[in-house]
Amino acid sequence: MSNDSQGSVKGEAAMILSPSPSGSASQGPPLSPSTTSKTPELPDELVQAGWSKCWSRRENRPYYFNRFTNQSLWEVPVLGQHDVISDPLGLNAAPAEGGDGNLGNGQRKRRSSEEQGAVPITVKRVKVEPTTPISPSTPGVKPWSSAPEDKQAQSTTPTTPSPAPAPYRPAVIYWDLDVQTNAVIREHAPATHLPPHPEIELQRAQLVTKLRQHYHELCHQREGIDPPRESFNRWLLERKVIDKGHDPLLPSDCDPVISPSMFREVMNDIPIRLSRIKYKEEARKLLFKYAEAAKKMIDSRNASPESRKVVKWNAEDTMSWLRRDHSASKEDYMDRLEHLRQQCGPHVAAVAKDSVEGICSKIYQLSADYSRRLRQTHLSLLQDPPTEACASPPQSRLVYCYPVRLAIPSPLLPRVELHFENDVACLRFRGEMVKVNRGHFSKLELLYRYSCIDDPRFEKFLSRVWCMLKRYQEMFGSGANEGTGLQGALPVSLFEALNRQFGVSFECFASPLNCYFKQFCSAFPDIDGFFGSRGPFLSFCPVSGSFEANPPFCEEMMETMVTHFEDLLDRSSEPLSFIVFVPEWRDPVTPALTRMEGSRFLRHQLSVPAYEHEYRSGSQHVCKRDEMYYRAVHGTAVLFLQNDAGFLKWAPTPERLAELTTAYRPSLSRTSSLSSPGPAHIAPGDRDSAPKASDKTQSSLMSPGSHDNNNNSGGGGSSSSSSRSSPGDKMAAV
Repeated sequence: MSNDSQGSVKGEAAMILSPSPSGSASQGPPLSPSTTSKTPELPDELVQAGWSKCWSRRENRPYYFNRFTNQSLWEVPVLGQHDVISDPLGLNAAPAEGGDGNLGNGQRKRRSSEEQGAVPITVKRVKVEPTTPISPSTPGVKPWSSAPEDKQAQSTTPTTPSPAPAPYRPAVIYWDLDVQTNAVIREHAPATHLPPHPEIELQRAQLVTKLRQHYHELCHQREGIDPPRESFNRWLLERKVIDKGHDPLLPSDCDPVISPSMFREVMNDIPIRLSRIKYKEEARKLLFKYAEAAKKMIDSRNASPESRKVVKWNAEDTMSWLRRDHSASKEDYMDRLEHLRQQCGPHVAAVAKDSVEGICSKIYQLSADYSRRLRQTHLSLLQDPPTEACASPPQSRLVYCYPVRLAIPSPLLPRVELHFENDVACLRFRGEMVKVNRGHFSKLELLYRYSCIDDPRFEKFLSRVWCMLKRYQEMFGSGANEGTGLQGALPVSLFEALNRQFGVSFECFASPLNCYFKQFCSAFPDIDGFFGSRGPFLSFCPVSGSFEANPPFCEEMMETMVTHFEDLLDRSSEPLSFIVFVPEWRDPVTPALTRMEGSRFLRHQLSVPAYEHEYRSGSQHVCKRDEMYYRAVHGTAVLFLQNDAGFLKWAPTPERLAELTTAYRPSLSRTSSLSSPGPAHIAPGDRDSAPKASDKTQSSLMSPGSHDNNNNSGGGGSSSSSSRSSPGDKMAAV
């Protein structure tokens, strides 16, 4: 820090808060600039933690004041001392160096003048905790600094080594980062992704928000409906299965251009969205609205005479029946609605087909354009723009799997501010704030230390955490409970049983936020690689190992996953095992489940009934502790796909299966949330429009998709023939 800025802080602090009574006579002049230059500056670590050096007029000597905690000390503060707000007794304080080893900084003896003249300080305490680094760091280094100007200041400022603060210990831990991997892969070259940058991530977030708004407007203007809930999130997931573009999030090179997932979901809401029906009156109103909307739509579109005749006759006949019969039951109304849909549905779909395809095509073209603009801006930020590298020859050496490494070096990253509000870490960049609870923040810190090799001093840590949190926020939306189902995870007890009984040490679909092991596959290798990701699972080719797979419940994603499983199992002669968790939908059955049940690699299948097992919330990194678990509203199929060597090593024996089933049951020591509504009665053939499970808003289905879902997976389902689950399903479904 410069002398000018330091002097202003000192002067202000000396006038506002001094250890002496405000009315005391001044016994010495305030610290002058000449005096300041003679006394050594505080180390940067202490300045970062809120400490400044001030002058006491009564004692005629300097003291130290913390603007975050309003704490005043005569002695030079020690970095890592206890916080007087959260730990008033200093039980967690690091032992101080020197003679008073049993006393913390806040407990050292006062001078006699202080004991006689001290008065209570009545300045209002700030609720924000100091931004003291949580990670053990190299003495004399400021771990969280990522600004170039801080480096220059550090080189000119003398620093004194100080003990690092003790790491934060969460009260409850939902991960085990000590489990070593047994996944073996072939060594490969570093990835060519562009390194993450907060400026680019902020611009990407703005463009994704703009794209969501376009989608909402197109659905309203062309079809007069609201876009199906979270259908945009599922579109992003489904597109990434086939996208060959450069952007990690926005699709830009897909074939076909028209997304089957988005097309099905929008078509299922035409002419109106069919919601859950609980009472007879609701069924009566829904039947009337459908008949009225179908007739209005066929009149306003360019339909054939035959289509007009069929739709209008059926709609008028239904309205006439509703006026005549007032004693019908709920089942009568639902049967009539199903008949009306069968008669009018094909004709309504025929006139809406071109319009809905136009919506899908427009959204994709906008996404591709945004992707090109982002890449151009990103390349301009790099000091050495990447060049087209020649493909390196394949490596034959077998190694244990390791995190994604980037071939392009990361540039200097701008500063990201960090502060703590109670038990929540808040990271801010250019006014945009993202949050994560303190326990998961410490988890990200450990993952970063284990996986990152280009930032030993944690100078880019905060910037990369901000980018990662922002990326997942972009993908799943910022609405209440939006996208949480897409990051649901298996309970901790089940992961422990999988590891103990079947040697599972790897998650095929996860993210840094909800992973249990430190080795996992995820959706965004460019940013998740710094936190342990091995990249997207569909690009991950293990030779041996035991894996858990809880994909997002998207038809396209699950089918591609099964193809990848069978290809890996067929090629490897080493022990290879995949334990797969998917929703057990039988009406109609999902193609992925049918393929796995008929696979020659299937060794055993386990069925877990609805409401008799639970999952961890997809918002576990921000939700309250009592909202961490919830019951699954649908059955889950657990399938064991293994080659011969894998079956010999990790065979699903009755004893192992019994422990697995026991671990899957809801714990008696906690109450799982039952607020997510179960599958309501849905008109046949309308799986897309009505969520299968649900999150707290009762709009999406939650199913066992562990955080896995974020990564290589697609979104939840939408129609009866394809994506059957909504992102909510992920909790119950991704």
